[in-house]
Formats: sequence, C-alpha cells, structure tokens
Amino acid sequence: MVATTRAHTWQDLAGAALPTRRSEDWRFTDLAALAAIEPRPWSGSDPLGSLQLPAGVTRLPEAELDAVAGQSLARTGCSEHWPVRLNVGARPVRLGLRVAAGAEPLRLELDAGSAGELLALHLVLLLEPGASLALSQRLSASGAAVCSLVCEAQLAAAARLHWGLVAQGHSSAALLGHLAVTQEPGSSLDLVTVSSGWGLSRLEPRVQQSQGAARTRLRGLQWVDDNQLADTHSLVRFDGPDGQLDQLHKTVAAGAGRSVFNGAVQVPRAAQRTDAAQLSRSLLLSDRARVDTKPELEIVADDVKCAHGATLSRLQQDELFYLQSRGIAADQASRLLLAGYCQDVLRELPDAAAPWPPTAAPFREP
Repeated sequence: MVATTRAHTWQDLAGAALPTRRSEDWRFTDLAALAAIEPRPWSGSDPLGSLQLPAGVTRLPEAELDAVAGQSLARTGCSEHWPVRLNVGARPVRLGLRVAAGAEPLRLELDAGSAGELLALHLVLLLEPGASLALSQRLSASGAAVCSLVCEAQLAAAARLHWGLVAQGHSSAALLGHLAVTQEPGSSLDLVTVSSGWGLSRLEPRVQQSQGAARTRLRGLQWVDDNQLADTHSLVRFDGPDGQLDQLHKTVAAGAGRSVFNGAVQVPRAAQRTDAAQLSRSLLLSDRARVDTKPELEIVADDVKCAHGATLSRLQQDELFYLQSRGIAADQASRLLLAGYCQDVLRELPDAAAPWPPTAAPFREP
C-alpha cells in the first residue's frame, strides 16, 4: 500500500457522503464518531508481511485475484454498500487464498494501532470442493484508528469453513466490516463474530446459498459500554431448496452503550423445505444502555420451517441470590453469570482464537 500525504475526506474515499440516519439501513447507526475522525491513509508496514501460510493454503496469483474479487460481494448484494466503497477507496491490503482439502488451521491478525490512521484489508477465500478450513481472524486497535474490513469466501460443494472473527477495539476507534459468503450445495459455514471495546463498530455478515442444500450456522456476541455503539446487520438468502440456518446473536449492554441487531432472512419461492431459526438475546446491565433488535423474515416459499425470536433481560436476581447463598460475593456472582451468558458463543470459536481478547475480561470467568 502506497501512503500519500494528501488530505482526504470520507466522501473522497468512498465516492459518496457518509450515510445518514434517514436511510433505513442506517437509521439506528449514529456515525458521528466516524465523522469526527479525519481519515489518514495507512503509513505503516504491510500488516500481513510476515504471514506464514499453513499446508493446504496457497496465495492466488494476482490475475486470478483480480478476476474473483468482488464476486461474493455482488452475489450477496453489497458491492455498492458505503463501507465496501470505502474499502475500495482506501486502497486495501489484498490477500487472496485458495484452500485445498486437508488444509491446516489459518491465523490472521490485523492491528490498526493508535496513530489515527485508516487500515483496510480485502480478503478473498476460495475453498475447493471438499476442502475444510478453520480460520481464526483477529482485529485490534489500541487508540484512535479506523479498521475497514471486507472479506469474501466462496465455498464449493461439500466445503467446510469454521471462521472465527475476534475484534477488540478502543473507545476512540471505529470498525466497519463486510463478510460476504456464497455457498454451493453440501457446503457448511460456521461463522462466529465477537466484538467489544470499539467506539463504533458495524459488522455485516451476508450469506447466499446459491442453490440451497447447504448449512449455515451464525454466532455473534457484542459487548458495549460507556458510549460505545455496536451494530450487526446480517442477511442470509436461500436461492434453492433444503437449506438450513441456525443463528444466535447475543448482546451485553452496559453504561450508556448501544447495541443494534438487524437480522434478515430471505426465503424466495425456489427455497422450498428451508429450515431456518434465528434468535436474538440481549442483556442490559444499565438503565442508560439501549438495545435495538429488528428481525426480518421474508418468506415466499410455502413449505418451510422458519422461526425467529428476541429476548431482552437483566441478570436474574434468583440466580444471583443462589450464588451468594453459597458464599460467593455479589460482584463475583455477577461476573460468573455474565461469563456463562457469553460462553454460548465464545466456546464456538476455533481453537486458535481461544487465547485472544476478548476471551479475556470482561468475557472470561473471574
């Protein structure tokens, strides 16, 4: 990536002004924190310069990467989304990988630092028929910084992807991420996203089962505190019969934090016998915290099994009382219950992601 000293605006980079809350897709997302940051191009070294690829994973030639980049974005309908356009304008670090059968686990770590710069990554994964990959991906920021992430994955027939994304940020940092996945019949996707600490984060997982007959399992956990905002907009579309979806999204909102979850599931007429379940669970730890949950089911097919639900609760007093009656202090009892609440998602991360924050406090057991 070539750095430049010319001043930029967000409109310069994305080719369009920042979205406003007048737009339905952005009406819950306050971008004031991003607007207050002057976008400065990344001037550091290649953040993936020391990457060592495991057996079974090879880099795509530049010509092939040029040919396939953007395909999953187009098929999932997000090529023109503002964060995707921003990523393109930010001249991202690009990484294209081909995954063969028997591939060993892959770890990717990206640190946006604290220098107030914009770090952008565009990752493309091609999983061959029958291939299997455990991908552990970490994003971090220790101060004022912006991280722009666009990831695409194409899963061929019978391919399996276990993808864990852990994003640990800073109250003055922002994260904008699109995860676009296309699945062929017989493929399997386990996507686990965990985020905390960002002043602003917006993650958009988008999945298309191109002919149905695939399995999609989504797990999300976001923790907000102080004046942080965490926003997850997911979309799963079935373009054929016999597809499966199991989605669980969890939120912990403390302080004056705000959490947003918008989960859309599209089942057109061609997607007969779809089996889809979506559940949003939110935990409020403060009277000042706010949670907005908006599930969306668009069903045209008439032979389906689809369900969704949303719950909003506080720590249960009877559970706290039970632990305290066993000699556990009140604050430790609260932390134990919080850790248990988070473990439903954290335990589904790939093994290589286990040592990374935010599996440390505030998510870990005391």
